Amino acid sequence: MKKEGTNLLIPGTPALRALRSSKEAFSADPKAYYIETWGCQMNEEDSEKLAGMLEQMGYRPVGHPQKAQCIIFNTCCVRENAELKVYGNLGRLKKLKEEHPQTIIAVCGCMMQQKGVGEAILKRYPYVDIVFGTHHAERFPEYLHRALQSGEQIFEVHEDDGTLSEGVPILRESGLKAYVTIMYGCDNYCSYCVVPYVRGREKSRTSEAILAEIRALVEEGYVEFTLLGQNVNSYGKGLEPYVSFAELLRKVNEVPGVSRIRFMTNHPKDIDEEVIKAMVDCEHITEQIHLPVQSGSSRILARMNRSYTREQYLSLIGRVRSLIPNVAISTDIIVGFPGESEADFQETLSLCEEVGFDAAYTFLYSKRNHTPADRMADQVPEDVKHERFNRLVEVVNRSAAERNAAYLHRVEDILVEGPSKNRPDTLTGRTRSGKTVNFPGDQSLTGTLQPVRITKTNSFSLFGERIEVPAKEA
Repeated sequence: MKKEGTNLLIPGTPALRALRSSKEAFSADPKAYYIETWGCQMNEEDSEKLAGMLEQMGYRPVGHPQKAQCIIFNTCCVRENAELKVYGNLGRLKKLKEEHPQTIIAVCGCMMQQKGVGEAILKRYPYVDIVFGTHHAERFPEYLHRALQSGEQIFEVHEDDGTLSEGVPILRESGLKAYVTIMYGCDNYCSYCVVPYVRGREKSRTSEAILAEIRALVEEGYVEFTLLGQNVNSYGKGLEPYVSFAELLRKVNEVPGVSRIRFMTNHPKDIDEEVIKAMVDCEHITEQIHLPVQSGSSRILARMNRSYTREQYLSLIGRVRSLIPNVAISTDIIVGFPGESEADFQETLSLCEEVGFDAAYTFLYSKRNHTPADRMADQVPEDVKHERFNRLVEVVNRSAAERNAAYLHRVEDILVEGPSKNRPDTLTGRTRSGKTVNFPGDQSLTGTLQPVRITKTNSFSLFGERIEVPAKEA
């Protein structure tokens, strides 16, 4: 079984094929690259594709930008904090560029799709060589080649033209678990969100392309797959013939060698009965679902343009739990959305108490340019946001601890991912429901399913001891 990251060896992009004979782009001399990624799992997969293309160009990864001949910042624009980190990191590269002028610095991703941002970066940081967006990133080898040849700044930010590129090489960080994007873009236009503007409208990959990618990954030793999309429940729009998300899940479940299937992100207004039934029927779909609620107040949900109410969300949770009693449910919550009163916030707290989330990703509302919420007059003061945020975290952590406590003394099959970052004599892995479990063991168990009895729990992880039985292949 493969334990390390791997290249998905596929034909490559037209840009790669066009550069095969280029000495500048495909050099026998060792080169190094460094990629730093902010944002969601889709950004992480985008970075894996950039790494895959660079590997085919003769580059190898390094862990620090000071050692790289090509530095890439893959950006996110969903939160202001992520943007500020990009600017700070770019500023620190000025001295490096002065000392090593041949180093290529590239900035890409969602931030670059915002109007005027890419141009401003090239002006503010004139030592940046390449700026490109989320569309046609598969042409990065071409951009890199041009920068190496001409030394000029390259700006390639395109509008979404509705096309999808297949055959992009991917260097995945894990040899066991893989993200597989099934669709791109979003049509929902939540009033706080920039994703539809920077990722474009919804576009679904064909089920044939998705299944072919998964089969190839199984051959490489991958056993767990997370299907990705801004709204996976909308999968299938525009496909001929039409394939629903529930149908795709059933198809993936039938691929030999697939052990675990996860998917995200779901939109509560779109997830339907067929998806829930597929979770019940398909043995490889895990008992885990991410259902972003964003607020517990129907009034605020309407202002957010979420297209469901508090009552509808709770009804959906009830339906999921009635069919999958041991399901783990996680969510996203925004604190301090414009117009949020203390009464609205209390509704969020009470919803969290009622649902009992296994995990919640909590965020302070962050103004995003060109979104409707950015123009709302009744912005919540920062000190009020932070005070509410702290109260919410207390409720969420208490709920997570209570949900995890139910695992005490249970025996769970753990897919072993490798040694713990902090303790090499301790292994880490996950339950089917996505809970992190740490337990003593040898690294040779990586990639196997191990029965582990849970002996201790806290809000964020579980601890256990392996039951001595013959190991099972994942």
